[in-house]
Amino acid sequence: MESFSQLIKLRRSMRQYTPEDLTQDQVVALMRAALMAPSSKRGNPWQFILVDDKELLRRLALCKAQGAQFIADAPLAIVVAADPLASDVWIEDCAIAAAYIQLQAEDLGLGSCWVQVRERATASGRPSNDYVHDVLDLPLQLQVLCILAVGHKGMQRKPFNEEHLQWEKVHLMSNR
Repeated sequence: MESFSQLIKLRRSMRQYTPEDLTQDQVVALMRAALMAPSSKRGNPWQFILVDDKELLRRLALCKAQGAQFIADAPLAIVVAADPLASDVWIEDCAIAAAYIQLQAEDLGLGSCWVQVRERATASGRPSNDYVHDVLDLPLQLQVLCILAVGHKGMQRKPFNEEHLQWEKVHLMSNR
């Protein structure tokens, strides 16, 4: 990637993937980026559960009433979770790490999409967090923030159109 500005302009949510698996080097690069993300007091409360088993991916795709189906076709899902007792800002810390993963994926030429789990429900109304716990047999103390679907891009998306920047939401408080 030529610059960070280009990277953030090109990174778009990708919900279609080719069947090609990720290489071990790509997965290691994604996890390296996650583990280098900043966290409050360097507490690193996060846990990353990597899923490439097709049956588990199919089941994870049902974690929400809608907006998660594409997980079934992704070669990799990364479940981002933490123990809330380890940090009062676990949500923020996990969100930053997840964003780092997505930016690293784009830098590698991969696509990704965030699937919100926290405060969401399955089609039957069951909390998505509970559903993911059962599918993956996660420790009770972990809370799932999101699932990141990652894979080789199965479609092309236009870069972010800077004409849509909402400058009216930027406020300057200055004494100059």
